[in-house]
This record gives sequence, structure tokens and C-alpha cells, in this order.
Amino acid sequence: MESTAVKHALSAQLMRGLLEVNVDDARIDPDELFGFAERRNPKRAFLFVSRVLGRHIPVRPAQMEAAFTKLAAQIPDDLPGPVLVIGMAETAVGLGAGVHRAYSATRSDAIYLVTTRHPVGDDIFTRFEEEHSHASAHLIHRPVDADIRDAMLQARSLILVDDEASTGKTFINLYEALMASGLSHIERVVTCVLTDWSEGAVQNRIAAPTDQVSLLQGSYRFIEDITAPLPEMPDVETVAAGEWLLSPEHDFGRLGVRHVDDTLAPGLQIKAGERVLVVGTGEFVWKPFLLAERLEQAGADVHFGSTTRSPIAIGHAIEHALSFPDNYGLGIPNFIYNVRPGQFDRVLICTETPAEAVPALLIDTLQAEVVVNE
Repeated sequence: MESTAVKHALSAQLMRGLLEVNVDDARIDPDELFGFAERRNPKRAFLFVSRVLGRHIPVRPAQMEAAFTKLAAQIPDDLPGPVLVIGMAETAVGLGAGVHRAYSATRSDAIYLVTTRHPVGDDIFTRFEEEHSHASAHLIHRPVDADIRDAMLQARSLILVDDEASTGKTFINLYEALMASGLSHIERVVTCVLTDWSEGAVQNRIAAPTDQVSLLQGSYRFIEDITAPLPEMPDVETVAAGEWLLSPEHDFGRLGVRHVDDTLAPGLQIKAGERVLVVGTGEFVWKPFLLAERLEQAGADVHFGSTTRSPIAIGHAIEHALSFPDNYGLGIPNFIYNVRPGQFDRVLICTETPAEAVPALLIDTLQAEVVVNE
């Protein structure tokens, strides 16, 4: 659908209160764009679950790519360069990469960097907080490559990508951390999200001229039931390298990139119409998405999904959940949502850690194959 200003009211009764939403403008039907869920998080009870992101709900790659393109098409074409595109861990790492790919098709001075909870070296450029999150701390590395590092430090425009903006506070925290760490040439800022509930908060709080790009704009109200018990949240706050060290040689954005090649499982063969689920793990989602896109274009019936450290209750948009140890060796629980055993003919779990780091419980439950980033 085209952008529409018709009001659209939605609501969800959660265990800890009532979430009411008003949609003011949308480029995709709201019911096709997102659903609701309840966080297992005392700090914030609700979650907007994207139906086009490929994180908590498996999605066809072509549908994801259409969302990337729609978002990138709204980014102003007069941004001064170099342009630094930043994707927010862990949920929007792939979304940011997709927006960067679509945007950089028309200009060569855009680089991509992701926030992370997995340090791959000692040179941290800055850190900031996503205060409502299950894992609030984010790191940003200083790029190792001199050309990319210079482009970052000389950037005149910022494009900040996340799945949704509820209050805008995370973007504000990120912008202030970047400024305090020496990103001193920024003239323009663009926030780029699938759903924007922030009501112009970023534009009102930062000094640089700011554009807010999204597929949907609206507002929400959460009427909390103060008598409802708070959930117990698993400890997923860890920000560390983990038992399995990550290779900078296979970087997809933590150290800054201009382009990422489709290099996973180059010889993988599929049957026409075969139902395939490609699973990214944690922050490692962009190369798995490129594999899923390739298999879809080759004729398979492909969906893309991801594991996550985000603890979410069953209900509303979350119909099924599997829990298992993380594959980074951090000792924290991970989850995959809305994927049932036997739902697909073939499941490919893609990892930037060695194959033996992927939990046997996950492999056995989904009868999966492991694809390693080599």
C-alpha cells in the first residue's frame, strides 16, 4: 500500500497491562508490518514484533529486501558525505546492512558499521546504553582499515538504523556518545526505522538537523497493571568476547565495511520448491541473509530467521519458542521464536563461531545443518 494518513487503532492486552497504539501514517499495512508481544523484562513490558525483519518471525528474503528498499528510498538524496550508516545490535544489524546496500547503490561514499555486544579487539571507539533493553550496553569499534576509519571520522552525515523507535532515547544516547568520542563533522542525521512511535523526539533533542524515516509512524500508550507480578529475566546482559574468539577477517560490519560478499556455502545445492529455513545467529545475520536470498532466487521456498538473546513470553505474535545455550561461549541463554520442529524440509544454521560451538540441542531439535563463516 502507498503511504496513508488514515488513523488505525490497535491494542493488545498483555499480562502486565494494556498496550494501545494509534497509527498515523503507514507505507505497509500495519497488520503486515508488526505484531505485539510481552517482554520477559521488568524494565519494559511490551515489544513490537516486526513481520518483515526476519528476527522473531521467519520471513521470505524478498519481503525483507522490499522493506530495505522502501526505507532507503526515503533517505534524503542531498546528505553531505561521507555517510556513516550504523545498524543497532542485535535486532537491526541485518536491517542496517540491507538499508546500507540499497542506499549505497546510488552513492559510493557510504560505509556501514554496527553496534555490538561482542568485542573483536581492544580499540573501542565509544559505548552507550539502550536503557530499556534486556542487554543495555552497546560497543562501537574504531575501524582497522585506514580508508574506512578515515571515512568514519570525517563523516558529515549519520544514518542510524533500528527496527523501531519507541521514545528515541537510544538514538539520542548513541548520537551523544559519538559526538563525545570525536565524531565532530556531523551536519545531518537520519533515523531510519520500520516503526516510529517516538513522535519527533530525536529531532527535538539533538543539535544536528534530523530527518526521521520509517515505514510507519504513530504513537502508543501503555496502561500498566501495577498489581501484576514482574517477570524473572534471564541474565543476558553480558558484553564480552566469549570462549570462541571472532575473526576480524570475516567482518560484516563491527569494524566497518563498504560491501559484504555472499560467501557462505557457495556450493550448496537445493531442490526447486524445497522448504528451507536459513537461521542467522545473534549478530551474525547479514551473510546468512545473502545465502537465503541466493537460495530463494535459485527456486527454493525460503524463509529467514535468527536466534536472539531477547527473552520474550509466549503469546500474541510469539507462538513458539526454543531455548538453548548461546554459541559464543558466553554462558547466556539464546532463543529462536516461531520455528517448530518439522516445519521446514531443511534448516541451515549459520554461524561465525566454529560448528562445535552451536548447541547440539538446537541442531537435534530442528534436524539442522550447520553453515560456518569461512
